[in-house]
Amino acid sequence: VQLVESGGGLVQPGGSLRLSCAASGFTFDDYAMSWVRQAPGKGLEWVSAISWNGGSTYYAESMKGRFTISRDNAKNTLYLQMNSLKSEDTAVYYCAKDRSSWPGGMDYWGKGTLVTVSS
Repeated sequence: VQLVESGGGLVQPGGSLRLSCAASGFTFDDYAMSWVRQAPGKGLEWVSAISWNGGSTYYAESMKGRFTISRDNAKNTLYLQMNSLKSEDTAVYYCAKDRSSWPGGMDYWGKGTLVTVSS
């Protein structure tokens, strides 16, 4: 299993970024996928999850209305569109594979991509 995140960077408060996660080594459309993040000096925080076919999506309360998770099963790619970014969104964002077709526990993670929200 390989998960490679991209799209992180420096953005001003209120700005947007789109993260991507290229997946390989497993049958992508058999599994739910998730995003988690780790802010500097803090623990892992679950951000969002999506079912195997993209039909169901889930968000942490603080991300609702600002973040959108999606997937393209033809491209084996997971996305996270982040809008209205705040300084507290600064973190390393990790893509994760879930253990089944519905979110409920992750078993593989990528190496992460850093998002810095600062003026």
